[in-house]
Amino acid sequence: MQIYNTLTRRKDVFTPIEPGAVRMYVCGMTVYDYCHLGHARVMVAFDVITRYLRHRGYDVTYVRNVTDIDDKILRRADENNESISSLTERMIEAMHEDEARLGVLPPDHEPRATRHVDDILAMIETLIAKGYAYAADNGDVYYRVRRFEGYGKLNNRDLDEMRSGARVEVDEHKEDPLDFVLWKAAKPGEASWPSPWGEGRPGWHIECSAMSKCCLGETFDIHGGGPDLTFPHHENEIAQSEAANGKPFVNTWMHAGAVRVNHEKMSKSLGNFFTIREVLEHHDAEVVRYLLVASHYRSAINYAPESLLEARKSLERFYNALEGQALEGQALEGQALEGLSLEGQSLEDGPVSDRFEARFAAAMDDDFNTPEALSVLFDLARELNRAKKESPEQAPALAAELRRLGGILGLLQQDPVTFLKAGSSALPLSEEEVQAKIAERAAAKKGRDFAAADGIRDELAALGIILKDAREGTTWVFEKPEG
Repeated sequence: MQIYNTLTRRKDVFTPIEPGAVRMYVCGMTVYDYCHLGHARVMVAFDVITRYLRHRGYDVTYVRNVTDIDDKILRRADENNESISSLTERMIEAMHEDEARLGVLPPDHEPRATRHVDDILAMIETLIAKGYAYAADNGDVYYRVRRFEGYGKLNNRDLDEMRSGARVEVDEHKEDPLDFVLWKAAKPGEASWPSPWGEGRPGWHIECSAMSKCCLGETFDIHGGGPDLTFPHHENEIAQSEAANGKPFVNTWMHAGAVRVNHEKMSKSLGNFFTIREVLEHHDAEVVRYLLVASHYRSAINYAPESLLEARKSLERFYNALEGQALEGQALEGQALEGLSLEGQSLEDGPVSDRFEARFAAAMDDDFNTPEALSVLFDLARELNRAKKESPEQAPALAAELRRLGGILGLLQQDPVTFLKAGSSALPLSEEEVQAKIAERAAAKKGRDFAAADGIRDELAALGIILKDAREGTTWVFEKPEG
């Protein structure tokens, strides 16, 4: 298995510290608002990674933190005339609802910053004792960036270049403009904790260094997050953790790609900012998940009506293949799947299902290449369709394999009929009326009145009801029109 490592800027062979076990930490949400599509991208990307590592037989400990104290949280609570705990609890509950709808399995541990203040204080005291940090006379504590020899290695940046290119805030309390805060002195009325330097609260960067050490130890296998976290957040985590612990912090750094809306950066100021729950009001959750999985986790994703339509059409191809097949072999969410045993196996050897599994594994072993893995599933769906016509006795096993491999990506676990008829509650016609139109069209075709038959098809299509002709008859799906 090879994983692209942001630190080395290449694909490296993945060798866990402890054979058979993987310890992974992913930066989670700052819970002052509902989760947006960028959060969904990170949630789903590392959910797929976790699922596949477990499928591979690894014992995965997955930690994703919650930042529940932050300047944005303080401002939002004040704007809402709401307590900080009330705001954060409400947003955490909403986050759990959103991730469950997207089929994201909960992490093994979900540490909160406010519950690790003692760990944070201990790490800051260690950094001060080692000369990597200093207490300023205003009650803040800062990290000495130039004291850490490896600063900039994750982002391949030179300190002097950072200094000359930075928009530096004037702060007479810092020894160097590049120094960053570890502990913030509290302003009157703000939430605070006692410390050796006075009442205050943690800086953002030190939270993850302390929580990851508490949950996973001083050195662990994988650290992940969104594309905007490499600098300064993850760079600062490395500096803090390696200076405090005297050991390498993380072996493999992974970063998910950004989400763009109609090829523009998602931004509230541009009016193209969407929360997960806003999107799920209009689109099936599995369709949204498919869109997020269909691109490589490191690639940018374009969110647009047409991209969601293509995602739904792709899922329909799978569910049409699965329709009429028993649900046996369905992968269960949260259940570890059997590991692969492919050493020495040719992709052309063995049963058909083994060949598909080998190709699927080869794709996912190559830096979790989900687009290639999905192409294997499309080939499997074609094989299933062929078997349904030519070798019906083989179809159930192929259908079970399609569901099983799809389940590793968190897909294809719905009942096919339910998915294909999804949205029927918003139908502009009743199902009986749709069937009557189909019968009317069939009669027109039988009478060779093809113009009338085409007119009925177009009439239904305008309402979002798409007819699909096959040897067995005509079926239909409903695609809710945009707007």
